[in-house]
Formats: sequence, C-alpha cells, structure tokens
Amino acid sequence: MNAEIHECACRLIDAWNVEGISASEHAWLEAHLAECAACRNRVHANEQALQALRLNAVFINPALVSAAKESVRLRARQLREHQARLRALWISCALSWILGAVTAPLLWQFLGWLGRNVEMSQVVRITLFAFCWFAPASVVGAFIAWRQARVVDREDDPEAWDR
Repeated sequence: MNAEIHECACRLIDAWNVEGISASEHAWLEAHLAECAACRNRVHANEQALQALRLNAVFINPALVSAAKESVRLRARQLREHQARLRALWISCALSWILGAVTAPLLWQFLGWLGRNVEMSQVVRITLFAFCWFAPASVVGAFIAWRQARVVDREDDPEAWDR
C-alpha cells in the first residue's frame, strides 16, 4: 500500500474525532478502512482511548468551586479598585503639571522681586525655585511610598486582617 495514502488516512482518522471531516473524506476513509487492517486498528485504538477519557470523570468539591469563584470575584474587585486609583493618580498628575506650568512664571517673578529687595544672589534664587518646584512632588511621593509600604506590611501580617 502507498505510504502517502496511509498517512492521509491516519490524518483523517485523527481529524474525524477532533474537528470532523467532510462527507467525501468520510466516504474515502470508509473505503480505505474496509481494505486496511492497520487503519482499522488505529480507529479502534482511538475509540478505546476516547472511551477511557470519558470514563475518567473528575469530581470537584462544591466548596472548592465556590471558594475559587469567590477568589476570582475578589481579584476582579481589586483590579477595578486599582484601575480607579490609577485613573485618579493620572488625573492628579495632569493637574499637578498644569498648575506647575501656570505657577512657574509667577514663582520666578516673585523670586526675582524677592532677590532685588533682599539682595539675594542668582544662585540662591535658582535653588529656591528648584526647591519650590520639586518639594511638593517629593513630599507627596514620599507619603505614597510610606503608605504603600504600610499596606504591603499589613497584607503580610495575618493578624492585621482582623483589624
């Protein structure tokens, strides 16, 4: 028997149980199976394997299923809350940059006026400007880092869950 015909029959046998085959392919395969004992054995082996798989049913404890569902719901809620927090963070960052861009010229003029009236050097004025520009963001960043570290510590402490 031609090896290519036998390989084609094997592919059709495998496809028959998985995705199905067309009527013409089925008719050709039936004619081939009538002649080829090796392919009939393959069909029989596939049927036995599928039958064994169908008999091996897995029973899952309903409590385990409900616990898994609850875990998925909890994680979905956490992700929604996280998205809301990120959205608020992006909005506050945008507002911060807008306010910073609006107030920077005013701060520069004020420091220029202050430098002229108090006889402050240019280096001190530029340093004060940089400090006034970066200090609020640094303070807020430090507060957020401290709070995040506190949340992580609380998640690691099982007794904190009761509080």
